[in-house]
Amino acid sequence: MKPKEECGVFGVFGTNDPARDVYFGLCSLQHRGQESAGIAVSNSNEIDLVRSMGLAHKVFTEDVLAPLKGDKAIGHVRYSTAGESKLINAQPFVTKGSDIEFAIAHNGNLVNFWELRDYWTERGHVFMTSTDTEIIAYLIGMYYHKEKDFFEAIKLASSHLDGSYSMLILTNDALYAVRDRYGFRPLSVCELNKGFAFSSEDCAFSGLEKGLVRDVKPGEIVKTDANGLSKERIGKMQRKAHCMFEYVYFSRPDSVINGVSVYQTRKKLGRFLAKDYPARADVVAAVPFSGVAAAVGYSEESGVPYAEVLIRNRYMGRTFIQPAHENRDFAVRTKLIPIRDEIQGREVVLVDDSIVRGTTMKQIVSLIKDAGAKAVHLRISCPPIIAPCFYGIDMQQYKQFIAVEKTVDEIRKFIGADSLAYNSMENLVRAIGLPKRSLCLACLNEEYPTELGHLRAHQMKLTGDAAYEGSRGSKLA
Repeated sequence: MKPKEECGVFGVFGTNDPARDVYFGLCSLQHRGQESAGIAVSNSNEIDLVRSMGLAHKVFTEDVLAPLKGDKAIGHVRYSTAGESKLINAQPFVTKGSDIEFAIAHNGNLVNFWELRDYWTERGHVFMTSTDTEIIAYLIGMYYHKEKDFFEAIKLASSHLDGSYSMLILTNDALYAVRDRYGFRPLSVCELNKGFAFSSEDCAFSGLEKGLVRDVKPGEIVKTDANGLSKERIGKMQRKAHCMFEYVYFSRPDSVINGVSVYQTRKKLGRFLAKDYPARADVVAAVPFSGVAAAVGYSEESGVPYAEVLIRNRYMGRTFIQPAHENRDFAVRTKLIPIRDEIQGREVVLVDDSIVRGTTMKQIVSLIKDAGAKAVHLRISCPPIIAPCFYGIDMQQYKQFIAVEKTVDEIRKFIGADSLAYNSMENLVRAIGLPKRSLCLACLNEEYPTELGHLRAHQMKLTGDAAYEGSRGSKLA
């Protein structure tokens, strides 16, 4: 089973039909979250909100989109890492007070979610949802009430946050884009012929008449209003900690994240695998769709032809309900269909991005062998995952990771592959092309960029993955 990204955000300012522009943006970001979708739009007097469970194209029919009028809007697609999968947790959230109304859409995860929630609950605030975004909205509203300055309110609220956040905030006169000081999650800004657009990934700008595209810098607040674009910083600079998994798996292949092509990174990872871990084979194949670019790179470097040996049943897709563990084999065999003509009697190099639990890969290897493969040589783009992520990826327990308790050869035997090799950490960093110090590699080496990340991992090791809740003994800035 693949890990899941938390969400995607998209916003526009100054266009003729912002709700529709945001809708198309969300459709381009659907890979980042499939549980719910929402759009908030402002006409400069009030904010209208529509959100519902399901995919963007199911939620936003023409009857729903047509009434959403204004000149600026933000949207969100969600997969939950903090908070349950319920409508009340769907975003954007709208906050209304006596002196401010704003909507917020957030991609990321707060490590100190429970500390913050307990702290403010003990002081009388009642939270209505189980998501960390509500806490961010509460802090911004509280500080705006004191400061009457939205830039300052965002900066003061951010001083409490440990974790990742790339977020859009919509008021009745402006749109703000905010990225945490580490730059864990991507966020881009695009100049339009009329106005500006913001997105978790630049691939979502493709349907707009766009000009200059750039990343929102780590620790930057970008504001767009009737006066144009302005920006301020959140506190002191920190080391950058861009999530390596955005390049390996999460981001759409045609995106450029932090100035680096996702597709080319994945191809390089495949090339490095071919150089370091060659296999005598007749064909190179990918687990669709996440392994395709790396498999192409492996094929180009090795000279072994690439072939499609598995096709995905698109009608099962992401809406397929996973059965109980004992029926997992049925799940894989329903989603993936082997092309026997490309498999029978051949040795196959099978390339994928990562292995988490190993149970799904075990069934995929079995599927290919049952279709007549002489051998399956498994090559994995990402080094072994050995530690939880607290910064926005749904893999938060040590017991999820097969590489914690098994050696590479033990994993190979469990999966049933004839050989198994992972890329090295050095190859991963080299393929991305950014300094190692600029990447978050915590799920690979347990070197967490934030103080509370280190503490949380240590606590989980001591308690055997027991969930840590509450602010017992913690301090808030």
